[in-house]
Amino acid sequence: MKIVVCIKQVPDTAEIKINPETNTLMREGVPSIINPFDLHALEAAVRLKEQRTVRVTVLTMGPPQAEGALREAISLGADDAVLLSDRAFAGSDTWATSYTLAKAISTIGADIVLCGKQAIDGDTAQVGPETAEFLDIPHISYVRKIESVEDTMIKVQRLMDEGYDVVQSSLPVLLTVVKELNIPRMPSIRGILQSKKCEIRTLGKDDINADENDLGLKGSPTQVKNIFAPESTAEKKMIEGTAEEKVESLLGELKKIKCL
Repeated sequence: MKIVVCIKQVPDTAEIKINPETNTLMREGVPSIINPFDLHALEAAVRLKEQRTVRVTVLTMGPPQAEGALREAISLGADDAVLLSDRAFAGSDTWATSYTLAKAISTIGADIVLCGKQAIDGDTAQVGPETAEFLDIPHISYVRKIESVEDTMIKVQRLMDEGYDVVQSSLPVLLTVVKELNIPRMPSIRGILQSKKCEIRTLGKDDINADENDLGLKGSPTQVKNIFAPESTAEKKMIEGTAEEKVESLLGELKKIKCL
């Protein structure tokens, strides 16, 4: 069985900077981490590997510096890693990113694709489901537990507002997972040594047979008009009165700052 785990290297949330000209995140020179939700997806894959014959491949799209995230993933138990890196991928929105990942997954091959429920830098939760659509395979979102995996079927629990659903799907399938699924492990000494000598395979647009018109900014229907970091202030206001008066006053204040 082959499992592909899609991970993303995201800026450390305390160090986010925005390019005022392009309205995109500035990633160069900014400390990066593996998206926390993706660590839960990787842990799930490694646990399945410990239970049955499974090969775990970690996949990410990004600049050459994203290789560091892939090596960290190998230290946590992945078998190999693939870096999608090509100037044609630059500026991709969720649609173009999903298309690119799907083309790469089709090239690699997978029975199960695992993703975190969302990335902490964009918070769209769109890439996983969109990738499944491009692959034309079932997907199950917000997976909180993997109950069983067979050669052709998988049964999981999907987190809902008031409990969970039990969902069964045929393979191949794509799952997006939540943090309730597991607790990610720390890297082992053996894993760290393995990650240092492991060869990272790099794929470009031609390697995955992608249409250049569907890549990067050219293939992105979403155009960001403006993005900014909100100013942080220490200003506060105490609201007095009865409970009803406090609610009415609070609603008025929220309307003033256009939060309602």
